[in-house]
Amino acid sequence: MRNLLALLLLPLASLADGTKYSVSYPASDKPGELIFASTYNLWLPEGVKTVRGIIVHQHGCGLGSNKGAVTVADDLHWQALARKWNCALVGPVIGEPDKANCRMWCDPRNGSDKTYLRALADLAKQTGHPEVATAPWCLWGHSGGGFWSSIMQAKYPERIVAIWFRSGTAYSYWQLPEDKTKERQIPEVVLPPEAYEIPMMSNPGVKENGDKRFNTAWTGNLAMFKAYRAKGAPIGFAPDPLTSHQTGDQRYASIAFFDACLELRLPESGNQLRKIDQSKGWISPLLGNEAKPAGEFSGDKAETNWLPNAAFAKAWTEYVKTGATNDTTPPPPPFNIATKAIAEGVELTWDAHADFESGLRQFLIKKDGQVVGRVPEKLASPFGRPLFQGMSYGDTPSQPLAQMRFVDKGAKVGSKYEVVAVNTVGLESK
Repeated sequence: MRNLLALLLLPLASLADGTKYSVSYPASDKPGELIFASTYNLWLPEGVKTVRGIIVHQHGCGLGSNKGAVTVADDLHWQALARKWNCALVGPVIGEPDKANCRMWCDPRNGSDKTYLRALADLAKQTGHPEVATAPWCLWGHSGGGFWSSIMQAKYPERIVAIWFRSGTAYSYWQLPEDKTKERQIPEVVLPPEAYEIPMMSNPGVKENGDKRFNTAWTGNLAMFKAYRAKGAPIGFAPDPLTSHQTGDQRYASIAFFDACLELRLPESGNQLRKIDQSKGWISPLLGNEAKPAGEFSGDKAETNWLPNAAFAKAWTEYVKTGATNDTTPPPPPFNIATKAIAEGVELTWDAHADFESGLRQFLIKKDGQVVGRVPEKLASPFGRPLFQGMSYGDTPSQPLAQMRFVDKGAKVGSKYEVVAVNTVGLESK
C-alpha cells in the first residue's frame, strides 16, 4: 500500500544500559523515492540527556550485506563509541533483493537520503529526543555504503562530522572517462567547498589492488584520496594489509578515527561543527607507515596523509603495518552479575561494556577462584580477531546475538562466582 505510514515499533530491547529502537518503511513506486523496503535501527545510551551526534554504519550492496546489517545497533564496540560521545548508533538495513540494482539505493539521489532523513525524524519522536533529527553524522560506509557516503558528502556537507570509506566511493563513477565516446557511469556529482572540510579516511584492502572483481575499490579510493588531498582536504589513506573486500579488523582504526574527529569537531552545544585546523594534525607519506606532527613536515602535502591527532597517528601506523591496532589497557569489568538456581544448575547473567580500544573477545567464568567456563567456549575468527559477538564480512555481530549467560551444570547456589572480561589482545578485566 503506497499510503502506509512507517511501521513504528516500540523499543526493541534494553541492552547493556542502552535502548534499541526501530522504524521500517515499505518499498515505494513513486518517482524519486526509495524502491526498496528499509529498516533503521537506533541504539541510544542510557541516561543521555542530549544526543550530540549520529554514528551511521552503512552496509554495502547485496542480499548478504543487508541481512548482516540487522545487528549493527547491537554491536558492543560501536556502542562504546556512541556512549563516550553521547551519540546514537544507527544501522540502516536496505532490503535490496538478490541481483537487484544496488545503485537504486547506494546513490542517495534515488531516494535513500530522503528515507534516511525521514527515519531520523521518526526516531526522534520515538526516542523523545528531537535532536536526533538534526544532530551531525559520522558516516561509516562499506563498499556500496562508501558509495552512498561519498554522495551524501556532496549533498549534506554541513551535517557530517567525518567519513570512513571502507572499500567504496562513487568518485570514479561520476568522473568523465578518458574515452570521450563514453559517458559517466552515474550523473555528475559536484562537491561544494564545505565538502572538502570534512575529515575523511580512505580504507581499501591491499588485496583488492589488481583483483579481478574488487580492483575498482582500490583504484577508486586512491583516486578520490589524491583528488581531495590536492584540494587541501583533511583526508588520509589507510590501506589494510591483510584483506581484500571484507572489512577485517578496520573497526579498531575507524572507531579511533571517529573518536578523534568527534573530539575536534563537536560543539559544546548546537550543531555548528568546528573546523579542522590541519596544522595541529599529523602527517605521513602516501603509502608510508610512519607519521610526524604536521609542523615538522616540509614536503608536498598533496602527497601525504592527514591524521587528526597523535593518538590516531599511532593507531594508523599500527594498522597499516599489521591490519589491527595494539592495546595496553584492560577492559572494564562486567557488571550486574546475577546468579539463579535453575533445573540444570546455576545460571549466571551479566552485562559488560566493550573495551574502547580493542573490544571484547571472551568472558572467563570463575567459581571460588577457579576458571570453570568460557563464553564463548570456542573462539572463531573468519574475518579478523575473535570477538565475543562474532564478526561478519561487513563488520557486524553474528546472528543469533551472543548472550551474556553461562550455566554451571549440576551446581548449587552458594559458591562465589566471578565474570572476567577479556579484550581482543588478551588483557583481562581487574
